[in-house]
Amino acid sequence: MRFTSHMDAALAEARAAAARGEVPVGAVLLDGSGRIVAQAGNRTRELCDPTAHAEVLAIRAACAAAGSERLAGHTLYVTLEPCAMCAAAIAAARLKAVYFGASDPKSGGVLHGARVFTHSQSHHVPEVYDGIAAAACEEVLRAFFSARRRLL
Repeated sequence: MRFTSHMDAALAEARAAAARGEVPVGAVLLDGSGRIVAQAGNRTRELCDPTAHAEVLAIRAACAAAGSERLAGHTLYVTLEPCAMCAAAIAAARLKAVYFGASDPKSGGVLHGARVFTHSQSHHVPEVYDGIAAAACEEVLRAFFSARRRLL
């Protein structure tokens, strides 16, 4: 089976989030056949909801479409390493795999910080692949925060 990255779709969601003034993180969820079933960008400011991260919004949409709280066999692409909250949601949804772009040493919850999937309390441990289109993902974040600093 040939690997096909869907990070371009996640990057499009991240850019759309940036255009809305949100931290530019995008996520895309695929079902077991590789079909995109949900995609989202951060909407924490727009929705006044600290849980409205791209990953959580995509998981919610995919669960609603599937009529289930479990997404076994599904794969998530996200532009930034998921935080601890999103990693816990990924485990609860039983996603098969997570592919992420930029690492997040400050707030990440997969390879940094809480390392949610390494704990015995984690209900499920997905496959994790990091560094997918990392330079492009990092650039979207860098440009967003650079522009915000210029406004201050």
